[in-house]
Formats: sequence, C-alpha cells, structure tokens
Amino acid sequence: MQLFPGSRFPGPGPRLYAGVDEAGRGPLAGPVAVAAVVFDPARTRINGLDDSKQLTAARRETLYARIVERALAWQVVLIEAEEIDRLNIYQATMLGMRRAVEGVAHVAGFARIDGNRVPKGLPCAAEALVGGDARDRAIMAASIVAKVTRDRIMQRLHDEHPHYGFDLHKGYATPAHLAALAAHGPCIHHRRSFAPVRMALESRDPGPGTRVPEQQLVA
Repeated sequence: MQLFPGSRFPGPGPRLYAGVDEAGRGPLAGPVAVAAVVFDPARTRINGLDDSKQLTAARRETLYARIVERALAWQVVLIEAEEIDRLNIYQATMLGMRRAVEGVAHVAGFARIDGNRVPKGLPCAAEALVGGDARDRAIMAASIVAKVTRDRIMQRLHDEHPHYGFDLHKGYATPAHLAALAAHGPCIHHRRSFAPVRMALESRDPGPGTRVPEQQLVA
C-alpha cells in the first residue's frame, strides 16, 4: 500500500473518499475507462458489490444503476486509442485516473486507487491498494462503473464495425479478434502501439510506392 503525504482523510466534515479503478487496459481496441466513485456514508449500503470481473454482465448493469443513483459523486473518463498510442497504456491509465479524481475532488478529500501506483499530480492525497477491487466497496463500485461504461461503448463500436466482433470480446485478443484483424486490418479504434495490431498493419503494408486498395483501409 502506498500512502501520499497528508492525513488519511484530510479536511473537515465526513470522511469522504473516492474509490478509483479502470477497465480495458489489455484490449487491442477501444478506450481505457477509468471511474471514480464517492459514497455517502450516511446512505444505505449497496448489497452485492464485488470486483466487476466476478459479476455477470446483467448483474453489473443492475449494480451500475444503483451506484450512479446512490453515489454522492462519480466520474468516468475515457482515454481513446489514439491517446493510448501517443502516451503508452500505463501513462494513459494514470492520466485517466488523475482526470477521474479531479472530477470528484470537490466532494472527496482523499482517493483510494486499485493497484500499486498512485498517479502524479492528483488534487488530493491518495493511496494505492493492491487488490482493492476485491477489498474496498468504493473501488468495487468504480470497477463496475468503468466496466459497464466501456462495454456499452464496445457495443456501439460493434454496430459501426460488426466484422470485428467487438460485442463478444470487447476488444481483447481472442482468436476470433485476431482472425478479424488479419482479414480486415485495424480500424481507427485499434491501438496501433499494441504488437498484434502493429503486426496486422505491417502485414497489410505493400511497401512504398504501392497504392493500397480502398477496401483495405478500414475507417
């Protein structure tokens, strides 16, 4: 656990803190989503919270609705593929966490972040909590909000590019996704800095001076 300087729950009033987690660091396509959730300790607890990976899609949707209705504050930040490629996935995730915390800093004086790193430049004190998505209720909620938000986006991307199967694998490197990459090449939502996407792009590059047929360029 990493603790930044300052008291654990700085500032006057109730002990309000933001739980922070991400969804979508590993996929080859789509954004990484980062959520921050602040619960009001005076309100009734939400039953059934857990790490989003341990829940069914239907259960996540149900809990998502309860979280956004009962949370004192919540924020979701999306870092798109282009920015991921420019920064790298680690720095993009740190940026998303910082922006998410900034979105709830008017309410929370502290942030508890899933993982073993705290982003630089946060507007409040923070700690990193390894396995936090299974140990802390606010982080569990953030993991659910981030996952549901991202899954909905991947469904929309599937509607735009149905041949990749984003609705099924959510951009992860499944055999079906890799086969679609080989057949169609990457689209604008693929992360070109990720090796399988880069390899698929290079395998379709005919070299300098050769015109690429329009059907090989997926927008």
